[in-house]
Amino acid sequence: MKSKSKKLSGTIFYVDLEGGYFTLRLAGGEVYKLDGGGADLRKAGVKAEVEGEIEDKGFGISFGTPILKVKSYKIV
Repeated sequence: MKSKSKKLSGTIFYVDLEGGYFTLRLAGGEVYKLDGGGADLRKAGVKAEVEGEIEDKGFGISFGTPILKVKSYKIV
């Protein structure tokens, strides 16, 4: 697994598959599955700047979607 640190801005979406998970969708269409963050971040429709490590490969229901391990964030 390769990881890189990035700061990304976008909108939070909820995906209702097998218990559900949250994603960060950027203006350009890129999507990242969120791993971490507080309850204020994990709400559909929230706009945020998120900093964290990106893991390009992962398995599970979000297969093919990079995982963003949240280190810090700011609601905007």
